[in-house]
Amino acid sequence: MSITRRVDYRTDPSQYKHWKLRLDGPIATLLADFDENAGLRPGYKLKLNSYDLGVDIELSDAINRIRFEHPEVGCVVLTSARDKVFCSGANIFMLGMSTHSWKVNFCKFTNETRNGLEDASRHSGLKFLAAVNGACAGGGYELALACDEIILVDDRSSAVSLPEVPLLGVLPGTGGLTRVTDKRRVRHDLADLFCTSVEGVRGQKAKDWRLVDDIAKPAVFAAHVQQRALALASQSDRPVDGRGVALGRIACEVETDALRYAHVTVEIDRAKRVASWTVKGPGPAQPQDIAAIEAAGAAWYPLAMARDLEDAILQMRTNELEIGTWLIKTEGDLAAVLALDATLLAHQDHWLVRETLGLLRRTFSRLDLSSRSLFALVEPGSCFAGTLLELALACDRGYQLMLPDDATRTPRIAVSEANFCLYPMVTDQSRLGRRFYDEAQPLAAVRAAIGQALDADAAFKLGLVTSKPDDIDWADELRIAVEERVAMSPDALTGLEANLRFNGPENMFTRVFGRLTAWQNWIFQRPNAVGEKGALKVYGKGDKAQFDWQRV
Repeated sequence: MSITRRVDYRTDPSQYKHWKLRLDGPIATLLADFDENAGLRPGYKLKLNSYDLGVDIELSDAINRIRFEHPEVGCVVLTSARDKVFCSGANIFMLGMSTHSWKVNFCKFTNETRNGLEDASRHSGLKFLAAVNGACAGGGYELALACDEIILVDDRSSAVSLPEVPLLGVLPGTGGLTRVTDKRRVRHDLADLFCTSVEGVRGQKAKDWRLVDDIAKPAVFAAHVQQRALALASQSDRPVDGRGVALGRIACEVETDALRYAHVTVEIDRAKRVASWTVKGPGPAQPQDIAAIEAAGAAWYPLAMARDLEDAILQMRTNELEIGTWLIKTEGDLAAVLALDATLLAHQDHWLVRETLGLLRRTFSRLDLSSRSLFALVEPGSCFAGTLLELALACDRGYQLMLPDDATRTPRIAVSEANFCLYPMVTDQSRLGRRFYDEAQPLAAVRAAIGQALDADAAFKLGLVTSKPDDIDWADELRIAVEERVAMSPDALTGLEANLRFNGPENMFTRVFGRLTAWQNWIFQRPNAVGEKGALKVYGKGDKAQFDWQRV
């Protein structure tokens, strides 16, 4: 499937074609009712509540709106508006006709959406309940697995299944294997049987195997779901009387070679296959108390910037596949960023600040997980401090200009307490912790420099930048570094970056993405899956897959 037009990740409930949002006090219900004729691309129908990227774009938007616009909601119920079908997973015909890059980026975005449910449950007190009221297969079950609890209707026909291996010759692409073992702790032999079975598991056996938390007969299913949703909502500390913040459409000027937002600009040099990103820092007069933050709403700088940055990352990932190197810059005042961090730290327990920190945390993680080479450039006028220093710490390398004879123009960076506690990676480490392997001595040295404006010499000595060229060498060193990078194999770089960026402790989230990058990426290119007679290609055509029987 070639990309004939840009994918736009911006949407709102008035444009939804696949999800219906219902609100009832502390409970929000998202009803899956996918329009089979409204696929994001032509050539397939979303039958049986099967989904494509467009469905997940709406789901991601809906969850974000519940987070920010409806603080009274403590539990989200995910269920189906269709009879006898919850969700049959990713649309197989869409996958069969898609390019390799489209399949992998699709899986990455859906992974991030599902991880986002667990992130909100852990950090924001927003709980999720999958009310599986029909057949639930593949990616549909993976969506249920991302919820806190799963209730399956016990109607003698509805089952949960992960049939990708026997049916399609691929793996469950959104963390299914990992969540079955790491999260639900399904016994190894039962998991093996489950993941190589097409028909799935239903009723009491599904509960006994830990594939679901509970079952209920059709006559009492709705009442049981309601009761459990209220119980989950009662565990939430989200404010029932909180004033929600409306999320308007993100303003973006899309040009041939640029994306321009209020707080982020991306300029593309196609000849060099490089994108230059500039994130603008906050203005000097930022709200400092909760009343002023609530009054600012979606225009509050950290919330507005995070939305701009997230959209830019998603657009560049999907629509600009050949732009493999991103140069990350900032523009603004160090002191203003440090003042903002003080406000974030002071009010981090307030629901709106907490949700904004969550959006920033997940957006920085999208940067970590982007298969692009990331270089941070600290130049005159930069404001890599605190929250915005996370951008540089996420990069593969950092270059800071040294101007020993020009103190007024010398670019500086600054560390704040936010870098130690507000934005953990998916490894649960801070990026500083990742950088220094959580070793006490270098972290103590950095902590001692909190709030200081560090020039290139000082930042280099602390290990916060990779190189500190002076104004004579700056242009040449950067040119050579970028030219060398873009000349290397994109596949090798993707593997290199993924390995080096996640050098810390393993957990469920790192395994989900590590397995996606390595195994699914590999399997999606193998003839057994996508060759002329591969399982994914012949599905639904009446032909039998032809496999190369060599184990590799």
